[in-house]
Amino acid sequence: MSRLAATFAELAQNGRKALIPFVTAGDPNPHFTVPLMHAMVAAGVDVIELGVPFSDPMADGPVIQRASERALAHKMSLRRTLEVAAEFRKTNQTTPLVLMGYLNPIEAMTYEGFANAAQRADIDGVLTVDLPPEEGAECTALLKARGIDPIFLLAPNSSSERVQKMDAAGSGYIYYVSLKGVTGAGHLNIADVEHKLQQIRANTQLPIAIGFGVKDADTANAIAHLGDGVVIGSALISKIEAHLDDPELAQNEIIALLTSIRQTLDSTQQTVGEL
Repeated sequence: MSRLAATFAELAQNGRKALIPFVTAGDPNPHFTVPLMHAMVAAGVDVIELGVPFSDPMADGPVIQRASERALAHKMSLRRTLEVAAEFRKTNQTTPLVLMGYLNPIEAMTYEGFANAAQRADIDGVLTVDLPPEEGAECTALLKARGIDPIFLLAPNSSSERVQKMDAAGSGYIYYVSLKGVTGAGHLNIADVEHKLQQIRANTQLPIAIGFGVKDADTANAIAHLGDGVVIGSALISKIEAHLDDPELAQNEIIALLTSIRQTLDSTQQTVGEL
């Protein structure tokens, strides 16, 4: 059983939801990321999505785009992101790590070269935004052969047939994009998410993490009962952007937000369990 599968299974057994932060490797500088990752684990996160900086992040909103720009200015790359993951693994062998990025850097490394490098860095999952399951068979097979979960994005307008394709090709979890548009955009419609999750549940046994619209503890709490986990990214990176001259303050604010979400999720689940 993979780390991701084991983590979601344990959370489900305990009636808890996964808290999954997204951060861009190397933002605001290469020395910030690993200590932040460890601090997030201490704050109660269950999985970390580590963003690979890219020059054309088409699915990301302005906040994460600017994070990529700051990281790229420090010469961050896919290889250096894997080095960040390997450094984190020196003292944490339990928290699942998911690389989230785009296909171009992977193709430049070659699918096999990337799969080998990800295995050496002890990566648990790979979410490639612009590689759909229909086109990802080669890369998916190489990852699975090395015990790495291929993870796919599911859009609000995805059909049942597409959900089934992602269920067959993917593992670890499905990332449900809870709103149309880019990361950090729009207003999250809880009723729409609830309706869509019913369709998704009927077509997959994989855990479902919900992202793209989670901004705070109230939002996370509102959708937590619908899926198996919540992903929060832009709201965290906004803290970094607001305090570029004081990374320590940025980290403190990120940890405060994640702690608040963790406490809210757990208190809600405990209340539900007592009913």
